[in-house]
Amino acid sequence: MKKKLMVVDDSRMMELQICKLLEDSEFEVAAYCENGEEAITRYEEIHPDVVTMDIIMPGIDGLETAQIILEDHPEARIVVVSALTDEGTVSEAAGIGAKTFLYKPLTREGLIGALEQALA
Repeated sequence: MKKKLMVVDDSRMMELQICKLLEDSEFEVAAYCENGEEAITRYEEIHPDVVTMDIIMPGIDGLETAQIILEDHPEARIVVVSALTDEGTVSEAAGIGAKTFLYKPLTREGLIGALEQALA
């Protein structure tokens, strides 16, 4: 049985790219959310095995969204995905409980490795 992934990113292109990168892998995109508010609601419905979370989105950002999800679901496995590369952002993501940080642009090996690391 495939592992369920919830993609949280305001770019539909990112969701399509992740679907393509995960073809023939043990992961499948079970839900796509365009913003943090939607992600918080959908997490309750989907109970994904792992979540990829963009940082910069309209409304509440990805770090705040991750924090809210983790407060309600401490078992949540969140991989922060961003083009932001400063150490402060990476440290903040780790501080709120994100399992790992993945830099854009994504590669198949990097994405699958990060998802596997989050589940380990």
